[in-house]
Amino acid sequence: MAIAITLSNGRTWRTKAAALSHFKAMLACHTDGAVVEDRNDHEDLVALLERYDEAITDGPSKTGMGIDHFTRTRNNFNGYSTPSFWVHRTDGTTTDFSYISGVNGQPKGLSREFYDACRAAVQDDLIAAKRRCFFNEHGDEQGCVPCEITSTHIGFEDAHLDHAWPTFGQIVAAFRAARAWTREIPSGIVTLPADAQTQSVFQAIDVAEAFKAFHHDLAVLRIVQRKANLSMAAGQRRPVVQRPLQLSAS
Repeated sequence: MAIAITLSNGRTWRTKAAALSHFKAMLACHTDGAVVEDRNDHEDLVALLERYDEAITDGPSKTGMGIDHFTRTRNNFNGYSTPSFWVHRTDGTTTDFSYISGVNGQPKGLSREFYDACRAAVQDDLIAAKRRCFFNEHGDEQGCVPCEITSTHIGFEDAHLDHAWPTFGQIVAAFRAARAWTREIPSGIVTLPADAQTQSVFQAIDVAEAFKAFHHDLAVLRIVQRKANLSMAAGQRRPVVQRPLQLSAS
């Protein structure tokens, strides 16, 4: 029976073969030494590395102290070489990892619930900031603001509040790394979905508040049109934001 692969950022493939093809094609479209700039590819690799760390436990965490970026790097062995993804960490260290092992591994499965709980913890603050801080400050006579990517003026309902840098996936990964939870999330932290509950949330209130403060301190946000293609915009991994919305730690 086919086994579906689901990553913490919500990306899903119906089979392992489909997931492996996705990352194989991603690797092939980069040259040796190139940084993975495409925003969607970057987020997929962040989520894949979470899966890798949960599944492969016979070595140190690949996430380490946090993720800065990924490259395609050539691994050299006894007269031959192969390309692979390398993770470059926020502390300046680097290491390779196998996307094949990440896809084929069997993680404990809490990464997606933890990611969703992080979203839920900051969701109200993000909506309030989008309406109160950004649209009130930058809105024109019609109540519209310019999209950071297309410069098209858009209304509140057509606007998406995007994490410019670091991405939301990086913030979640860094929070887990800071608490030494890259391998395993302790029990009692996340409440799994139940009847009438559509999203996992933090069971531990202190962890929810700690993540909110961690997120608000790091997040740099921008307004983009909902249909804007983030992966097609230049420099999307670390974009220059003309009108950033930065949250203060509460």
